[in-house]
Amino acid sequence: MAGVSPSAKTFTPKQGQYLAFIHLYTRLHRRLPAETDMQEYFRISPPSVHQMVLTLERAGLIRRQPTTPRSIEVLVDPKSLPELV
Repeated sequence: MAGVSPSAKTFTPKQGQYLAFIHLYTRLHRRLPAETDMQEYFRISPPSVHQMVLTLERAGLIRRQPTTPRSIEVLVDPKSLPELV
């Protein structure tokens, strides 16, 4: 992340909801969410969740360890996240 702070990154409203979910889930459960947690919350298919995770990662909004479960970490300032609806 040369020169650009994570909080300066922009995201779509839909991406913001995923980021807010990951952040809130982590605070509430004291562990990172799995893709299945997002699938259940947003009521969408596993491929749709996985595609969003890849999109967020490519945009530099999250970091994860591909072979490690529950490794999605939000790289955006929590103050810039929208309210989860």
